[in-house]
Amino acid sequence: MILEKKIQNQDAKVVVIGLGYVGLPLMLLTAESGYQVKGLDKSSEKVTNLKNGVSYIKGINNKRIKELADNGSITFTENYYEINEADVIIICVPTPLKENMEPDVSFISSSVKQILKFLKENTLIILESTVYPGATEELIKREIEKNRGFSVGCDYYLCYSPERVDPGNELFNIKNTPKVIGGATERCLEIGAMFYKEIVNMVVPVNSLETAEMVKLFENTFRAVNIGMVNEFAQMSSHIGINIWEVIEAADTKPFGFMPFYPGPGVGGHCIPVDPIYLLWKANKIGFNSQFIKLANEVNKDMIGFMLNEIITLLEKRNKGLINSKVMLLGVAYKKDVNDYRESPAIKLFSELERIGTNVIYFDPYIKEINNQGIVVNSVELTKEIVNECDLVVISTDHSNVDYEWITDNAQLIYDTRNVTKSTYNSEKIHVLGNNLNYSKVNKLIEV
Repeated sequence: MILEKKIQNQDAKVVVIGLGYVGLPLMLLTAESGYQVKGLDKSSEKVTNLKNGVSYIKGINNKRIKELADNGSITFTENYYEINEADVIIICVPTPLKENMEPDVSFISSSVKQILKFLKENTLIILESTVYPGATEELIKREIEKNRGFSVGCDYYLCYSPERVDPGNELFNIKNTPKVIGGATERCLEIGAMFYKEIVNMVVPVNSLETAEMVKLFENTFRAVNIGMVNEFAQMSSHIGINIWEVIEAADTKPFGFMPFYPGPGVGGHCIPVDPIYLLWKANKIGFNSQFIKLANEVNKDMIGFMLNEIITLLEKRNKGLINSKVMLLGVAYKKDVNDYRESPAIKLFSELERIGTNVIYFDPYIKEINNQGIVVNSVELTKEIVNECDLVVISTDHSNVDYEWITDNAQLIYDTRNVTKSTYNSEKIHVLGNNLNYSKVNKLIEV
């Protein structure tokens, strides 16, 4: 009852571990809901920036951080020993893939190892990082039982609540997006749901940790599979001689049984390229053959090879080749209006063009530099001279603050992977991905 009262009275001290695209927004919203929140991150650069009121995430302004820091609602640290008074611990650390495409849960394990040193009884622990079904019990519950002897649901409370952050989405945020949560016991679920109800508009309880874990994977695998399908349709339409964008637009007039997905250069970010592979790994572990996930992953990765074939054909029609041609990638973020290029297909296209011998440059209004296989590359200025001297401009990310009509006026040739040039369409100058190029067959340039 003590923890319940602390949560209800907003006296519970909260620690958020991991201050990235998930942890930092959650931390700020929790503080704005009336709680005292400490943000913990192992990156001294992040902590220093935040202590100075400097945001590194687009959409979170410096003023918001400074105001909460000034009134004492938030503090920042690199030190785990400062969680010794925490009533609620929320883990939001990265869970990437290893090179062998297996889940990398080392950041969770490392955090739990530190938590074990300072965990007190009557504490609520919530994991928000993406994991495979069963991971919360395996990585947290078992470790606490083994090393501290605490009984879940009695001595401490454990929940899993998948993050649903959509960077760049101005309509939905953490507060107005329903919050799914599962608990290790009924009592854990009760305490966890009580906490989130103080922060978000709607809480959706489910029956177990594993169900909540699977919700996250299902949501993003659904998207990955449908993106894979529409990307395959784009390739097919280009061969047949059909405008896939017109097909989608017409299909979307059906008032039932259809949801539009759009083709593009592939999938990127911290969820869609990763989450389905977590589920595939788990399926393989239990001996289940998941064909949809594997196929969607293959199709989405193959878009790089498909685009290279289209680019080669476009340049050949102008008696040019990829070697020594100058190509600009317009946008390297994995999606529009964000400053994140994790797993971005544009980065993969950049690397492949460069490997072939293309003189490749990029412009992105939100990303001033990228690390391309250990080499720092800076964004160029978007000037008439630079655009005009390029043999081809590839619109790889459709940022809202780019004047595509101006690009059309000043570029020699455009390959639009996002269909943003629709209003200025010029068949001699612009080719849209999957729009009847009828490209000649060439040897596949990369294995993906």
